[in-house]
Amino acid sequence: MKAGRLQPAPAPVVFLIIIINLSLYTSCQPNELKICQICGGTVQNGTAVARFCASSSGRIRGRCCVRNSSAEPEHVIGLDLSNCSLSRVEDFKRASTALMIDLSLNPIVNINDSVFQGFIVLDCIILPSSLVCPGGNASWEKVDVSQGNRVCQGQRDLCNQTGQMSLNCPENSLCAPYGPGFFECSCADNHHGYKCLREGEFPMFQVFSPLGVSTVLISLLLWVTQRRKVKSF
Repeated sequence: MKAGRLQPAPAPVVFLIIIINLSLYTSCQPNELKICQICGGTVQNGTAVARFCASSSGRIRGRCCVRNSSAEPEHVIGLDLSNCSLSRVEDFKRASTALMIDLSLNPIVNINDSVFQGFIVLDCIILPSSLVCPGGNASWEKVDVSQGNRVCQGQRDLCNQTGQMSLNCPENSLCAPYGPGFFECSCADNHHGYKCLREGEFPMFQVFSPLGVSTVLISLLLWVTQRRKVKSF
């Protein structure tokens, strides 16, 4: 057997590998904390979020209060975007772990309820007084309007009790809160399918086996056809 020597990879290949590694590294960073830089500056002392952060033993990071714990990854528990000249609010999913959000002193005309879909732990949100609480006032325990702000406190559970059967969901399913004015239904144990009408374990083998076989066959077919084209050149 002849001894071989590894050839250095071409420059474009090396460059491509570097780009892929950088992309993977970036994707592993806490994207949730990017929302803390939407506005300049930092959370000011004396604001509602600053007081909440101090009482929660959190740590200020830009416009956010993050959980100050070495035992778990950083995540947003408070978000202060007051006086940020925001005219609209579209995507806050990266702050879905927040317990308090301040959007006061912004020229916001309207906020779609779906913006806060999935904010299951949100307990207080401060808005300009012209806006209604996400999900409507009925989605909150207490709503106060004063000094140009509307304060919505205590998100209500539309399921009455998490994990219990609810009239909001089909039979054989469980209801769970999913943000102000939202809930989600999941099939109870031993049920699956449309409206959880089928009983018994989900037939994973019967469903995914044909899919796996067809994927392998299509991949093999594409490999053979492409190989023939390469040989013809």
